Amino acid sequence: MNDPHEESSQARADRRLVEMLQELRVLQTGVQIVFAFLLGVAFTPRFTTLDHVRQDLYVVVLLLSVVAAGVFATPVALHRGLYHHPDRARIVKVSRRIAQLGLILLAMALTGAVLLVLSVVLGFPAAVPIAAVIALLFTGLWFVLPWAVRRRLPDQD
Repeated sequence: MNDPHEESSQARADRRLVEMLQELRVLQTGVQIVFAFLLGVAFTPRFTTLDHVRQDLYVVVLLLSVVAAGVFATPVALHRGLYHHPDRARIVKVSRRIAQLGLILLAMALTGAVLLVLSVVLGFPAAVPIAAVIALLFTGLWFVLPWAVRRRLPDQD
């Protein structure tokens, strides 16, 4: 009798794709919240009093967040467009790389948003090192930690 924990490569790819799409759904919601917050900022009375550096930073952060949203939606579009394609493993591999790019963009957008808000509240001299710590935190938690854990785990493929 077959071990119920064993799965075919096709079943594994299908499962991984479904899991990834669920994870992306959660991330997409977070990006949408950040984007909505950023949209509202430009319509506040205080926005027009910001200097050009902060307004430019705002534009960069806004664009990073919208591009992150688009990148996170790309695996969904890929899945829809290639729904009946037999090479699910390839779709998962491409989608995983796209999701990693989305995480980089999201980390940049969130770090930029922190830099923007703290530069207004505390000034740039205090905001820059705090934003740098935030960037390092994202790098550690989202990229270095998974890489380190993956190195210590046995191969699954």
